[in-house]
Amino acid sequence: MSEPATLEIISDGISEDEVIFPPGDILSDEPPLESDLHREQIDLLIRILKLWWRERQDFYASGNLTIYYSPNQKKSEHFRGPDFFVVLGTQKKDRKSWVVWQEDGKYPNLIVEILSSSTTAVDKGLKKQVYQDTFRTPDYFWFDPVTTELQGFHLVDGKYQEIQVTTDGRLWSQQLELYLGVYEGKLRFFTTENQLILSSEELAQQERLRAEQAEERAQQAEERAQQAEQEIARLREALRIQGINLENI
Repeated sequence: MSEPATLEIISDGISEDEVIFPPGDILSDEPPLESDLHREQIDLLIRILKLWWRERQDFYASGNLTIYYSPNQKKSEHFRGPDFFVVLGTQKKDRKSWVVWQEDGKYPNLIVEILSSSTTAVDKGLKKQVYQDTFRTPDYFWFDPVTTELQGFHLVDGKYQEIQVTTDGRLWSQQLELYLGVYEGKLRFFTTENQLILSSEELAQQERLRAEQAEERAQQAEERAQQAEQEIARLREALRIQGINLENI
C-alpha cells in the first residue's frame, strides 16, 4: 500500500532548527462552492464516512478546506484544498485548515475532486500532478456530478495508475478499503460486499419502513384472527340451527 508524503524541508545552508515555521492555527482560504450540487455531494461524502467510521478515532475527513504545506506560508506555494479528503493515522478533531507541518508532516491518503466547468482542466492536470508528485497521495478520484463521470488513480512507484472499473462500475480505494461508485446520480461508498453505505437519513428511513412493515404485518395478523373468530361463530350458529350442540359432542 502506498503511503502519502511527509513534509520535507530543503534549503541551502539552513539547518532544520533554523527554519521558522508559521503558526499552525491558520484559517482555511477556500472560495465559495460553485453550486448546491457540489456542496451537497461533498457534505454527503463527509457525513457518510464519519458515520461509517463512527467508532474510529484515527482519521480526519473534510472537504473544501485549505491544505497548507509550504512552511513559508506563501500563496504561490500552497494549493487550494481538495473538495474531499481523508487523512489516516491522525487525531479525529475539528480543524480550521490542514497544516502539514503541524500534523506530523502528513498529507491526505485519499482525495476526491468534484469537477465543474471551471475546474475540470485543473483537477485533471495541475492538481493531479501536485497530488502525485508533492502530496504523494495514494488514492485520487474525480467525479462530475452533472455527467456522473468517475475516474480513479492509485499511486504505484511514484506515478498514478488508473484504477480498473469493476463490472458494477465501481472503483476500489485501497486506503479506505471501500468501493466508490455512482448511486442515483451521487458519488457513494460501497462495502467490500458491494452494499451501499447508507446515510443517517437513509438509515432513519429504513427503520421507519421496517416499523411500518412490522405494524402492517401485525395488523394483517389481527385481521386474520378476527376473520377466523367470525368464521367459527358462523359455523357454531349454523350447527345450532340444525339442532347440534357442540357442547354435547
